[in-house]
Amino acid sequence: MILPPPEVEYFKLSPMLIIFAVAVLGVLVEAFVPRRFRYITQVTTSLAGIVAAFVAVIAVAKSIPTSSPGTRAVVGSIAVDRPTLFLQGTLLLVAILAIIFMAERQASAVRTKTPVAVGSSGGLDSFTPQASAVPGSDAEHEAERAGNAQTELFPLALLSLGGMMVFPASNDLLTMFVALEVLSLPLYLMCGLARHRRLLSQESAMKYFLLGAFSSAFFLYGVALLYGATGTLTLTGIRDTLAAQSDSSMALVGVGLLSVGLLFKVGAVPFHSWIPDVYQGAPTPVTGFMAAATKVAAFGALLRVVYVALPPLHDQWRPVLWAIAILTMTVGTITAVNQTDVKRMLAYSSVAHVGFILTGVIADNQSGLAGTMFYLVAYSFSTVGAFAIVGLVRDANGVEDAKLANWAGLGQRSPIVGVMLSMFLLAFAGIPLTSGFVSKFAVFKAAAEGGAVPLVILGVISSAVAAYFYVRVIVSMFFTEPTDDTPQVVAPGVLSKAAIAVCALVTVVLGILPQSVLDLANNAAQLLH
Repeated sequence: MILPPPEVEYFKLSPMLIIFAVAVLGVLVEAFVPRRFRYITQVTTSLAGIVAAFVAVIAVAKSIPTSSPGTRAVVGSIAVDRPTLFLQGTLLLVAILAIIFMAERQASAVRTKTPVAVGSSGGLDSFTPQASAVPGSDAEHEAERAGNAQTELFPLALLSLGGMMVFPASNDLLTMFVALEVLSLPLYLMCGLARHRRLLSQESAMKYFLLGAFSSAFFLYGVALLYGATGTLTLTGIRDTLAAQSDSSMALVGVGLLSVGLLFKVGAVPFHSWIPDVYQGAPTPVTGFMAAATKVAAFGALLRVVYVALPPLHDQWRPVLWAIAILTMTVGTITAVNQTDVKRMLAYSSVAHVGFILTGVIADNQSGLAGTMFYLVAYSFSTVGAFAIVGLVRDANGVEDAKLANWAGLGQRSPIVGVMLSMFLLAFAGIPLTSGFVSKFAVFKAAAEGGAVPLVILGVISSAVAAYFYVRVIVSMFFTEPTDDTPQVVAPGVLSKAAIAVCALVTVVLGILPQSVLDLANNAAQLLH
């Protein structure tokens, strides 16, 4: 029997194909372009490729009829519908900001304790000049003196971005597993590239790799059991088979193992143990990229599995997600209260936010799907902006200083930076007139409509408790006198300043005028199939 060759719908896949093509081009740049030209070439091609992919997303979205739920591509393995395009557009916008922050290469360290005002120059290169060198070795010092730049970072980031775009678009579990590995493997490497605290950075990369490998194994075993129970790997095929079966015990075990891989990526309790160590040890621009983009991709895949493949098992998976959401909100909030490092505090804060987003998933209705997608947009911009500002705070030697005890009076010395960070923290706390308030209201309202009122009450209480550790940072910056240990704020380049301003603007606009994005999310939510 001769099988017909698969038909590849290049136009429908163009956003993903553009990103992968630019990533491959970046690898070729590393191989053939002289070292002195690599940095500007990589930054330019990366940003141009992401912008081109975003334009392609808009073009594909316009080509889908208004009443059409979307189509399948590559023999049904990729779903090209409005939820996919909404999430891919979000990923691309986040990636533009992240690449700009990764591109900071002001390598000269700050050598004085004199406060540095916004607009001055300083050391902002967050990446080691030679990743293969032993931390603190002569080879590493020689690479630093030579002014080497870690330009391999950009094709790695684009490869990871490509996997993130495929992940929520996957319509079969095998494609989803491949996307999971493609998005994860570059991140493992990127986490070990920090310029300072090299051992901590390499330790975080190793922890992320080992735990990620275990979670991927669980995911793959779950795929095997689901295939054994249903005889298919496509999400719609799994749904139809489960609806016709009376005994779903093997499928439930498969769904449980599959969920381990997905919940590990979103950082839900009890699969969150990697988050604080990795967020603290990784280069701060990479931390911001992971904290925002990985959550968008992983929640997109989780939504597709829950809403497309698992409706027949609604009564089985929903109580489990209830328990996980409760644990995630509680553990993330309580643990964040005790943190003395700002990056670790934001890491546990992100765990708590996973619990809030899960309430939208648990709602299991159109409002929940729309609210979850809006939450991912709002949270992504605030998170990237917050970590970008944390990366500007340096000690006298140009090393990032995230110790909360040292941040006394930081807002008095650098009011603009302090105000912007405060805005992001207030958005995380869900204060009105910020994007965080609207996003929390959207998912809590959907959860209440779906019968999860006790979960909403717990979410509101957790949000109130979480406000304490956000306000604590603001009080330390503005209402405490500076000391000799107060770090300085090193000014970024023009593009980074613009990117931070965009994050702040989106945070405010989505809090005051969110309706256009909410309508976009609602329209996309109607057409998930």
